[in-house]
Amino acid sequence: MTHQIFVFDAYGTLFDVHAAVRRHAEAVGPDADRLSAIWRAKQLEYSWTRSLMGRYLDFWTLTEQALDHAYATVPSADISMKPALLDAYRTLDCYPEVPTVMKALKASGKQLAILSNGSPEMLASAVSAAGLDGLFDAVFSVDPLKVYKTDERVYELVTTHFRAYPEAVSFQSSNRWDIAGATAFGFRTVWMNRTGVADEYLDLPPAAVLPDLKGLTALG
Repeated sequence: MTHQIFVFDAYGTLFDVHAAVRRHAEAVGPDADRLSAIWRAKQLEYSWTRSLMGRYLDFWTLTEQALDHAYATVPSADISMKPALLDAYRTLDCYPEVPTVMKALKASGKQLAILSNGSPEMLASAVSAAGLDGLFDAVFSVDPLKVYKTDERVYELVTTHFRAYPEAVSFQSSNRWDIAGATAFGFRTVWMNRTGVADEYLDLPPAAVLPDLKGLTALG
């Protein structure tokens, strides 16, 4: 099947979640990488626990709370850099191949969308900072639903908007748990295994595994 709708997770897939700390690594201190890893891990953990509890807070709030915890865990990191790190998170670098791949898919007639846990303001800022304005037919945030991935209602945002069956959608994410959720929903899934981590959720496999987005144009 040739897929006409290509949907992308944002954070970790299009945008480098560690770019904010990397941008200020010297000022943050020698444990900058550890701070960044904890920040990302807690950001995701908070989204899952909030969904399970039914006590939604928007993703920007969770991002701030996760950074607070990271600083509490890594006291060697310079806490005066917190405002700069949060500002940098609004304008994360995209991965190098992203603009070229998005433009190639768009030129071939594909419909493109983002489906993200991020709040609308976060996503608008990231897309604009990366120079990707005008490339996406839709940018979906979970915010109207007040629940996070992998709730099936999140993936349903795509099929409702495009009036398409799940199997007509190719969904790309670097997060294996997100790929599992999208596979369970019925999307054709492509896992961007950027860091070469071991597979999991073996009962919900992706249709393809790529090291980055460059191989997408050949999949169709």
